[in-house]
Amino acid sequence: MQTRIRINNEVLQRLCCPICHSKLELVSDCLKCLNPQCKASFPVVDGIPILINESSSLFNIEDFVHHRSTTYQSISQRGLLGKIERLARKLLPAISHNIKARQIFSKFAELLLEQNENPVVLILGGSIVGQGLKSILSLSSIQFVETDVSFGPRTVLVCDAHDIPFEDGTLDGVILQSVLEHVVAPDRCVEEIHRVLKDEGLVYAETPFMQQVHWGKYDFTRFTYLGHRRLFRKFSEVCSGAVAGPGMVLAWSYQYFFLSLTKAKLARKLIKAFAMLSSFWLKYFDYILIDKPGTLDAASSYYLIGRKSNQVLSDRELVDLYKGADRELVDLHKDDWE
Repeated sequence: MQTRIRINNEVLQRLCCPICHSKLELVSDCLKCLNPQCKASFPVVDGIPILINESSSLFNIEDFVHHRSTTYQSISQRGLLGKIERLARKLLPAISHNIKARQIFSKFAELLLEQNENPVVLILGGSIVGQGLKSILSLSSIQFVETDVSFGPRTVLVCDAHDIPFEDGTLDGVILQSVLEHVVAPDRCVEEIHRVLKDEGLVYAETPFMQQVHWGKYDFTRFTYLGHRRLFRKFSEVCSGAVAGPGMVLAWSYQYFFLSLTKAKLARKLIKAFAMLSSFWLKYFDYILIDKPGTLDAASSYYLIGRKSNQVLSDRELVDLYKGADRELVDLHKDDWE
């Protein structure tokens, strides 16, 4: 008897082996690679295919087979302390705020539907709903495939962004919101996104610049505005900018200043509660600052909507895209670079 999986047959036909990119066949309770040189087998756990290339991933297939803690579960506290934390999150004002995500996701959906009446969109890091994303998830004309390296409330496929298990040129869009700081090789992940997108396919990427470590051992990288644009140099830019500004940066820094004083769990919970109550208002400055040039030098997080291209943005072209407040300083030293 075959296992029932949470993705439909149309998406299943687009999947491939994360190791060699060959076709897969659903056999009983696993997906098997049809390449006789590979013959890899990937289990289906609770209806969720586990398509991990263990040779290049931080995670092992056995982690998922045995429901061991991975990224999402490891930050979910259990017991009385967990109940108190969840209640506090509901009652206390947040210090984080994404100013533009909802508006930009609407634009992303509009662009997708201009190209295809029924686009298929891969969400990397989609075990939970990201800020602003809920506004388009209800669109029945767009098929979303929510993936992660954890069993979350919305996970339908476990995969690693370093080896995306979809065939070349089979997806209309890819969304990755607050993901690239948590992968060990962002360049490789973006190459994979470029590979799986159709010609003119769209990517929405949102990545932090000024944020402290927030996922413990699974937190690796940050990007400036130009650093983020260079990462997607094989994509033409539709639009880009800041989604969270200096107000949020200041609130986070204030909280983490006090958190640096102790490792005690209870004390850290109390510090977070105090910081939220005393600094949540700082984020509202971002409504005023979000589109100012100086914010591009001091943002908490940036976004980019890009379109798959055959052209590669050169580094000389890249530096001409600088829009921050220190342009005079850049021009002063530009001759030194050439």
